[in-house]
Amino acid sequence: MAIISIPSSTTMFPMPQQVLRQNREVVMAEEIGRARMLTLNRPNHLNYISGKVASTLGHNFEKYENDDSADFVIIKGTGRTFSAGGDLHMFYEERNTRDSCLEATYRMYWLCYHIHTYKKPHIALVHGMSVGGGASLMAPMKFSVVTEKAFSSTPETNIGFHPDCGFSYMLPRLPGRLGEYLGLTGEKLRGKEVVAAGLATHFVPSQKLFQLEKRLLSIKSGDEDTIRSVINEFSTNIHIDERSILNKLSIINECFSKDSVEEIIESFEAESSRKGNDWIMPVLKSLKKASPTALKITLRSIREGRTQTISECLRKEFRISMNIQRTIISGDFYEGIRAQIIDKDKSPKWNPSTLDKVHDDQLDLIFKPFEDHDLELQIPIKEEEEEEESRWRGKYENSSYSSPNQVNIQKAFRSMPSCESVLV
Repeated sequence: MAIISIPSSTTMFPMPQQVLRQNREVVMAEEIGRARMLTLNRPNHLNYISGKVASTLGHNFEKYENDDSADFVIIKGTGRTFSAGGDLHMFYEERNTRDSCLEATYRMYWLCYHIHTYKKPHIALVHGMSVGGGASLMAPMKFSVVTEKAFSSTPETNIGFHPDCGFSYMLPRLPGRLGEYLGLTGEKLRGKEVVAAGLATHFVPSQKLFQLEKRLLSIKSGDEDTIRSVINEFSTNIHIDERSILNKLSIINECFSKDSVEEIIESFEAESSRKGNDWIMPVLKSLKKASPTALKITLRSIREGRTQTISECLRKEFRISMNIQRTIISGDFYEGIRAQIIDKDKSPKWNPSTLDKVHDDQLDLIFKPFEDHDLELQIPIKEEEEEEESRWRGKYENSSYSSPNQVNIQKAFRSMPSCESVLV
């Protein structure tokens, strides 16, 4: 994965280069009038989300929600990227240390819950890459603005992971079976497609984005209609190119509604032989190269998400992510990172290597709730459970992971099976 180091702020958000070099904060927080601005500030690292980034964002979102002088929050990124998602180098470097990334994972999921249930208007200004966990900082916002340079995807199956950070809730709520298609294939949506699909609310040409930001910062209240009116002044109508994947929904709905990954691929392959369906072949090739285990986890998670609340999805995703990191049934996550961004040979050796070797009883181990309830992501399960006095009970600091009982919890985690004892 290439590292892009030329900040787009020279054209979008004019900020002197010397300021960027001097400011080492991973997230810059500014209070401007009634607005609060959060800027992801790792341009040389694609604005990856580390545990520190997630913690800083969560702290500031909480502070602003409780601040009577703050009416709304804007989030954006420096450089040519909004955010490339989770810091995969961090996970790979810590792969041999059990549960070393537990805190970072927990904080990110709590942050996602916080964003989905936020009490004040929040706005994402997205230019460039918005991928995986990065897209989770865009899609749930009350207002999410993308430019023609923006693109979004959930490519996790290509690295042996699953679309998380609330995407098992968001993907199945896209039109038809588009969510299954995007989740399994990792295909990109670009610019206006992101809005048309429902993952963003407005399209604004990049040359107007800085002016929009200035206007937003001048608003004197957090009235949603006022914010919407300002954004509408700069936004343009959406017209999707006839070649867009969004014009292929009839085929996608037919193929990606099948019961299993095997049936989806078989149906998709059959469609590829029909006249005018040349677009399917590269997608199919990518689909077949993805981790078999990740594909089956992803389909099951998205399908379950159709009837789950955001809280239920996040709790489920937390279990899945921790069990994947702990290689309960497969080490594909680390092998995928190795092949894609460490050695960059693009030739992962998946284990199991084929879909028929990934069995339902193995998947059950990934999805099964933790026997100790204290190991679950501590967020309210139902909206009616969320009272003001318990709003922040899901924070990492309030969880059993950071309590004196943490040693016993780590022992409980270590007693769970690993892929060596499960795979046959």
